[in-house]
Amino acid sequence: MRDPGSPWKSRAPSVPSSPAASPRPDRGRSPAPREPAPAPAGEASPAREHRDVELRLHGLNAIRAVFAKRPQAIRKLYLAEARIPQLQPLLKWCVANRVGYRVVEDADLQKLAASTHHEGVVAEVLREDAQPLSSWLRDLPAGPQCALWLDGVGNPHNLGAILRSAAHFGVSAVLLPKHSTLALSGAAARVAEGGAEALPFVRLGREDNSIAQLHGAGFKLAATVVRGGSDLFKAAMPERVVYVLGAEAEGMSPELAKACDLRLSIPGSGAVDSLNVASATAVLLASWRRAL
Repeated sequence: MRDPGSPWKSRAPSVPSSPAASPRPDRGRSPAPREPAPAPAGEASPAREHRDVELRLHGLNAIRAVFAKRPQAIRKLYLAEARIPQLQPLLKWCVANRVGYRVVEDADLQKLAASTHHEGVVAEVLREDAQPLSSWLRDLPAGPQCALWLDGVGNPHNLGAILRSAAHFGVSAVLLPKHSTLALSGAAARVAEGGAEALPFVRLGREDNSIAQLHGAGFKLAATVVRGGSDLFKAAMPERVVYVLGAEAEGMSPELAKACDLRLSIPGSGAVDSLNVASATAVLLASWRRAL
C-alpha cells in the first residue's frame, strides 16, 4: 500500500460506529471507550452535545469544499486507498495539524456514511452555526440579493439540491424559521456537491419581526405557490427578493403566504400537478438571475 506521507496513517479492520472518533492521529488499538454517564434530567448528554456540534460528511466535493473554506473544522478523516492521490493536499494538512486519518475498506466507509454513496471519503467536521438575521443583514453588501426562506422543507436530498442550485446562482443565504429543525446532514451535503459551504444558514426570529427586518433591508418576499400566483416569467422581479418555499407536500403556511409581497407560480403544461421543490427552486433562481 502506498504511503501518502503520514506517519499516522493506518489500515483498520473496522472503524468506530460512533461519530465521536478521537481527533488524535491513530497509533494503533486503544481501549474501547466507556459509555458516557447519563445526563441529569433536563440537560443534554455529552453524546447528544457531540452530535449537535459535529457532522459526519461524505462525498468528495462536499469534503473538498470544507477543506477549502474552513479546514480547521475537520476533526477526523476516513478514506479509501484509491482516494489517496486525489486527497494529497488534505492528507498533508492533516499531518501538519495533527488531525487523524485512516485508510479503510469500502464496507467501513458504508458503515460510517450510512450510505453506499460515500465516494471513497468520510470526514467528521464541526457544524457551522446559523447566523442571526440581524448579523447577516448588517454585513450584507449593497445591490441585488436573493435569499431562500425554507418553510418546512425537510427531505435531505431536496435540501442538498436546493443548496447546489443556490450556490450556482449566487444566493446570499438560506433562512430558517425560528423553530425549524432543518439542519445540514451528510446526505444533503453530498447532494449539494460543495454548495453547502457556499452560503450561510440564517436563523430567523419571530415571523413578523423577521419580515419587518427584511423589508427594512429592501427585500420583498415572494411566496411560491402551485397555482393562483403571477406568472414567474412575466412578473417584474424586485432587486432584492426572498423566495419563500413551502414543504414538499403541504406547502407553506397560509399565514406566511398572506404576509408575502408577491405570489408567484411557475407555468407549465399541466401534465403534472407541480414541480419538486428543488426543481422549482432552480427555475426560480434562474429567472431571478436572468432579470439582473
